[in-house]
Amino acid sequence: MNSAKTMSHSAPSSVAATSIVSSRLTVQTAGAGFTDITREVAKFLREARAGEGAVSLFIRHTSASLTIQENADPTVLADLMTALDRAAPEDGGWRHDAEGPDDMPAHIKTMLTATSLQIPVLDGAMALGTWQGIYLIEHRARQHSREIVLQFIGATR
Repeated sequence: MNSAKTMSHSAPSSVAATSIVSSRLTVQTAGAGFTDITREVAKFLREARAGEGAVSLFIRHTSASLTIQENADPTVLADLMTALDRAAPEDGGWRHDAEGPDDMPAHIKTMLTATSLQIPVLDGAMALGTWQGIYLIEHRARQHSREIVLQFIGATR
């Protein structure tokens, strides 16, 4: 086990969470793959006049999910799709196939990823790392209309 050589943190800041601002984001997917929604979440925060707090995202589906992932090299997203396909292949002998061979694998992939995210908001902006983006992951082969509930909780400007 390695130990950190040094650690530091900024001074704590405190605000009263005086506002809850909600919105629904509808995303038309093109089929299986990643859709970057980072800009749309940032736009919501601007419209909400967010200051300090947190933004939560919740996808209202069982065959699509959310993730925070690298946004610089698209091969990362391609490799992640390959990994999910290996974890839940269409030819896995699944019993649930009411909507086709990708039906049950889509549910498994959603279970392995996330249906909700929470991201700190500092001075009106998400505290994402340099190479982080927010993605909707469509697990079904055909296009779908997906709805994500966005909610900012915190102080507004």
